[in-house]
Amino acid sequence: MAKKKHGASATPATRELTTAGVAFEERAYEHDPRAESYGLEAAQQLGVSPEAVFKTLVVELEHGGFGVCVVPVELRADLKAAAAALGAKKAHLAQPADVQRLTGYVLGGVSPLGQRTKLPTVLDDSARDLERMYVSGGRRGLDVGLAPADLAKLTGAIFAAVAAPDPRHT
Repeated sequence: MAKKKHGASATPATRELTTAGVAFEERAYEHDPRAESYGLEAAQQLGVSPEAVFKTLVVELEHGGFGVCVVPVELRADLKAAAAALGAKKAHLAQPADVQRLTGYVLGGVSPLGQRTKLPTVLDDSARDLERMYVSGGRRGLDVGLAPADLAKLTGAIFAAVAAPDPRHT
């Protein structure tokens, strides 16, 4: 596992990991702009099981607040479960402009780490069983592998069952 130094290729996510002294693995790959799923592309390019690669979704809660839901790339967020875990009755996926404004990241490169605005975060329960999970490192074509407990600690996340089957990936 590498601890990366601040450099030209550093992102807010990798800087946060380095500053916190968290052991992580930085994995870069050539992003194909034609890829239909950023997360599934990452899993394939990295040679990692899709169950270990997670996507970061920003949700808007009924009361106007926002939260982050981190789920395996082959699944989708169960928005009702995500809302409940984040203390709301309803949630829907945030608009792309809101995602970019709140996180400071472009779509397909949104990391749960180093976000411009720290948002309440929920990690899908399936991450608990993993030694290492992979999330976006803060840009398309970059993932970081780390222990789920470290991700939860840095983001202040809770674990909850917030993923559901995605009919597009069955």
